[in-house]
Amino acid sequence: MTERSLWAPRAWIDGRWRTAVLLQVDARGHWAAITPDVDPPGSAVTVLAGPVLPGLVNAHSHAFQRAFAGMAERRDTDADDFWSWRERMYGVALALTPAQLQAVAAQLYLELLCGGYTHTCEFHYLQHREGGQPYDDPATLSWALADAAQQAGMGLTVLPVLYERAGFSQATLRDDQRRFATSPASVHALCQVINASRRPLLGAGVAIHSLRAAASGSIVDLLRHVQGQDLPIHIHVAEQTQEVDDCLQATGERPIAWLARERLLDARWQLVHATHATPGEIEAVARSGAGVVLCPATEANLGDGLSDLPLWLGSKVPLTLGSDSQVSRCWAQELRWLEYGQRLGLRQRNVAAAPALGQSASAARLFDAVLAGCGRAAGLPRWGLVPGARADWLVLDAKAPGLLGLPASHLLDGLIFATDAPALREVYVAGQRVVANGQHVDVAAISQRFDQAMDELWGR
Repeated sequence: MTERSLWAPRAWIDGRWRTAVLLQVDARGHWAAITPDVDPPGSAVTVLAGPVLPGLVNAHSHAFQRAFAGMAERRDTDADDFWSWRERMYGVALALTPAQLQAVAAQLYLELLCGGYTHTCEFHYLQHREGGQPYDDPATLSWALADAAQQAGMGLTVLPVLYERAGFSQATLRDDQRRFATSPASVHALCQVINASRRPLLGAGVAIHSLRAAASGSIVDLLRHVQGQDLPIHIHVAEQTQEVDDCLQATGERPIAWLARERLLDARWQLVHATHATPGEIEAVARSGAGVVLCPATEANLGDGLSDLPLWLGSKVPLTLGSDSQVSRCWAQELRWLEYGQRLGLRQRNVAAAPALGQSASAARLFDAVLAGCGRAAGLPRWGLVPGARADWLVLDAKAPGLLGLPASHLLDGLIFATDAPALREVYVAGQRVVANGQHVDVAAISQRFDQAMDELWGR
């Protein structure tokens, strides 16, 4: 890349819209300088076509589940819940080939980019051949994800997952989990191989599927492997009440309380879902410096329950969003679900707003809260419209339905709470445009391969 200078009529900086903003990108695709209140530029500066927002990190993704979105919305029995959904999801996990995974992931990353995410954290537990045998290259499916992200132009953090048992009282995996088996050593080795590749926009951390899926000794062993390394560590925790009850029975503690009691948490950790957390557990997470990844659309789709959003926000725990099962691939929809779930549960409006703190807008408080957690969740030192961060940005279409006619000060409110149609004109990652006029630049080729993969999996 060469250095570039851009000018935006307004941009979201430090929690508010600033006008006449000069944005300078260096040769590495990072922000060199961002300066508000600059007179309209001359011909050497590119004028952006609308207001600018930073992209967000999608901090929790299972890319292969994009092939399952829309395929589990019927039931033929008296009840349907997370656990019955999981049985059906395993069928997809057992069927995907590396080529199909790449096609599905590329389509997902294309859609996430159009939805305003510019980096994804892939919680990657699909590791082996369909029969459960290891690939000759253990990173085969990791490379499928990396190739998909490279084709789409998405930043990617791969998180190989420690997954070794079916439950607290089961020492091994079930047969339909045979593609997931890993050990602390194999997870760490995958992380090292991915980071050593030094591919652009690609990095790796580690993950633990859940306390039920990994023995305590193995968790400690994995932490020993990454001791002293500034890598993100992600874990599913307290998503379902049954999980909480099982953990209580097996350990005498609730899941988050167990992690706190064992003094495992630090600022590298990201607790995914943390839906069923007590005030004491939220306080313990805040003391540890760990972050929380909320997945509102998936948590609604699976009937998980509602998190205590006011307490999480008030605790100042770093928050991020995740697309998880891929039933929604747009962060504005996730934030709407997050706020609307609270409104329905509490029968109040603007739950996320905090007038006493000078934050009267729900949209702005939510957006800034998740923006602040993005870099840490992905293992990136800086994030957003700040010097040194990767130059990722979104250009809004101010004439889109839901935004047309709104005062400039209410554009973020309209984007999150009043916009149904796509409202992003352009999306850039590391200074490169990947979405133009609302469409991904490689939509035809990527979508064709996705359609073929879906036909192979499901037929017509």
